[in-house]
Amino acid sequence: MRTLYHLWLSPSSRKVRLVLGEKKLDFEMEVEKTWERRDEFLSLNPTGKVPVLIEDDGIVIADSTAICEYLDELHPDPPLIGSSAPARAETRRLVAWFDEKFRIEVTDNLIGEKVNKQFLGLGEPSVEAIRAGLTNLKSHLEYISWLADSRNWLAGDELSLADLAAASHLSALDYLGDVPWEDYLRVKEWYARLKSRPSFRPLLKDRIPGLMPPKHYANLDF
Repeated sequence: MRTLYHLWLSPSSRKVRLVLGEKKLDFEMEVEKTWERRDEFLSLNPTGKVPVLIEDDGIVIADSTAICEYLDELHPDPPLIGSSAPARAETRRLVAWFDEKFRIEVTDNLIGEKVNKQFLGLGEPSVEAIRAGLTNLKSHLEYISWLADSRNWLAGDELSLADLAAASHLSALDYLGDVPWEDYLRVKEWYARLKSRPSFRPLLKDRIPGLMPPKHYANLDF
């Protein structure tokens, strides 16, 4: 069966899981402890990063952008990147925004400090980095709120990979209870629409040993 190597709070892994769910593609998951640098995994992806997708026929695809583009091309129903050149450009712009800018300014500062350091034994979390992450998160939530006010979905009229990329990061942060939903009700409304989709439910069932999410995490009505 199609296999996805992932980590629970990796937004890139979560994005691929959502795409597979939206495409209604069966797959199984294997947790890959990337810090162990297994030779078998490095032979699949020399960068040592998740996600990595292995197809039934043995084809290996690494990198979340490559995987999502591959899946959307091979399984075009429903289309998640866009049906026109401008739509595709806007979707890709926003995916890059979340996977690069949001990750560096927010996710790395919060999940990187609060979770990764703990599991890797890299010392105490940086209070300064966490503070910066929470401050930056507010700016990004304001931008998402503006997008959600301007459009039906973040990139336009239809659900797209841009929504899944944004929700992947926010869902990982929400597992830590770091998203101030009540201060950004338009974002909360948009996220609730995503949260109620069948593709999202497996993410809401995730539980990391030794780290439990807040009670609202799996509640479709918050």
